[in-house]
Amino acid sequence: MTPTFNKIHNRFKLNGNYFSFDSLKEVAYSYIKEGETFEQEIGVFLLDWLDDNEFLSVNTSGSTGQPKSITLSKQAMVNSAIATGDYFNLKPGNTALLCLPASYIAGKMMLVRALILGLEIDNVQPTTTPKINQNKHYGFCAMIPAQAEKSLDQLDAIKTLIVGGAQVSKALKQQFSGLKTQVFETYGMTETITHIAVKQINNTTTNIFTTLPGITISQNKKECLVIDAPQLTANQIITNDVVKLHSNTTFEWLGRIDNVINSGGVKLFPEQIEAKLQSKIKGRFFITAQKDDTFGEVPVLVLEAKDNQVNPDTFTDLSNIQTPKVILAINAFAETSSGKVNRLKTMQLLKK
Repeated sequence: MTPTFNKIHNRFKLNGNYFSFDSLKEVAYSYIKEGETFEQEIGVFLLDWLDDNEFLSVNTSGSTGQPKSITLSKQAMVNSAIATGDYFNLKPGNTALLCLPASYIAGKMMLVRALILGLEIDNVQPTTTPKINQNKHYGFCAMIPAQAEKSLDQLDAIKTLIVGGAQVSKALKQQFSGLKTQVFETYGMTETITHIAVKQINNTTTNIFTTLPGITISQNKKECLVIDAPQLTANQIITNDVVKLHSNTTFEWLGRIDNVINSGGVKLFPEQIEAKLQSKIKGRFFITAQKDDTFGEVPVLVLEAKDNQVNPDTFTDLSNIQTPKVILAINAFAETSSGKVNRLKTMQLLKK
């Protein structure tokens, strides 16, 4: 029998304590009234989850467009939790760590997985340097790349770590290589109820994402990923992500179609150029396009810096057509509400 959103697994624990449906509501009220900000966010989510509504409003991060509120089916969130549990073989009584804010879908889904799968979950303040109890071993945890990078010396306390919310840099992947922890990069979005595909990024050479159980994929005419996830949504999800399809369950991510630079008829993916530069440029940066009379568009490097001075050796791994023809600098990038770089707003600021 498939679990439903209005039932709590009898093995579920929060911070070491068992809770019934009703007693968990009391915890939620307590968090809202007396807790720190991150605990208040947990309390608000729990009350929303435990009410009689079949749907939940969640906010998108704004990394691929304007932040917006969308409505998700609670049962679809349950189905997503089950798919993750099946893929990673999560069992009742397994331990989990919540170090992401419950105001966004990734944090909410960590709680849903615990509630539905019967995990024993602890929550800590969701900073970029979360405090992981080294006297305890966690079976499952989700982080953003910045958290994982600053927690490398603590990750041995975690068996399986999923990393998402932003692309994992080549340098960070190399730092994961010696860990006992199994580290997976995720692919997904709020609309797909977090990840629909994962790939292991340490102790492996693969660059291929594999979908979770029950999810199949295809491409449209623009070579963008199309997701069929009937347990999550009734409609196909057509993304703006250009991919190389290997099968109806495996793919390589190339970049976003709205970022593609068409230079003399050659498609350049900024994300691939950025990956080659990540180990050579300190601080944040991104690649974008600029109009050009000869080539139509050429790549431009935008730095979060006081000046635009860059050592020419920085570009030795790039082909001539990939090498930025212009270097721009701005003191501070515009950001989304979740702290991701907002490329469009940053370019608008540069033009002022």
